[in-house]
Amino acid sequence: MSRWIVEEMSPMEGETVVVTGANSGLGYEATRAFADAGATVVMACRSEARGEDAATDIRREIRGGNLEVRVCDLADLDSVATFAEGLREAADGIDVLCNNAGVMAIPRQETADGFEMQLGVNHLGHFALTGHLLPDLRASEGESRVVTQSSQAHTAGEMDFSDLQSEREYGKWSAYGRSKLANLLFAYELQRRLDDSGADITSVACHPGYADTDLQFRGPREMGSSVRMAVMKAANRLFGQSAERGALPMLYAATSDAVTGGEYVGPSGFMRMRGSPEFQTSNGASQDEADAARLWTVSEELTGVEYDFE
Repeated sequence: MSRWIVEEMSPMEGETVVVTGANSGLGYEATRAFADAGATVVMACRSEARGEDAATDIRREIRGGNLEVRVCDLADLDSVATFAEGLREAADGIDVLCNNAGVMAIPRQETADGFEMQLGVNHLGHFALTGHLLPDLRASEGESRVVTQSSQAHTAGEMDFSDLQSEREYGKWSAYGRSKLANLLFAYELQRRLDDSGADITSVACHPGYADTDLQFRGPREMGSSVRMAVMKAANRLFGQSAERGALPMLYAATSDAVTGGEYVGPSGFMRMRGSPEFQTSNGASQDEADAARLWTVSEELTGVEYDFE
């Protein structure tokens, strides 16, 4: 893969793109790029006010496209269902769904539905959202795509189904790694099930490398640790690439004709922390089809969302 840049994106007039966590960081940059290419972007945000502020800023920078802010709190399955229902009434179909929003390395807390927060937001919320929006993805003219944001931290994750919610033992980084491993198991299993159904939908995973965003600061902020905040700021300056550059793998995964389904896209540079997007190979645990199938079943049971591939 050559050095791909955002200017190589094809025109997206007439396409509808949904981006979770669109008001900041990678989601903000991806939203700006999609809209600048002419797409209608539905900004799925936990806070409507922050979403509208971000939309106002983006509109000043883009040449075309449309932005629509809708509330979607991935830590609340009722909010996810309401978002999907409202979008179905307003849109004729969805061309791209970017499962981007996430939380990282926070003190243990639970979602509105009682899930461990990192697994609940990063995986279960997106699992439910994708299932609810599957009919809309199928209604799109031509191929549609589901892009799921993972992380190199998936290598530190372990699918312990006996303590999936980390109730017996919780480590903020191990829980984050589990949620990112779950993202990959989901993305790959979704592609297998789409292949079996013959649906014209492609599932692809990506990761941003090390991007300088606010994601790194939520954990230290909630812990009230000024020392950890300072360490994160220094690490971001030393190792992080910009959020604009960190969004490139997601944009490539969402738009490139080279994507056929089931790939993993990330930065090609030093230690995969920065650089142009390329196809990569995730770890062996993420390729475990038995774990993927089991996680799928558990996710259906926990969320109450079953996928209709017919």
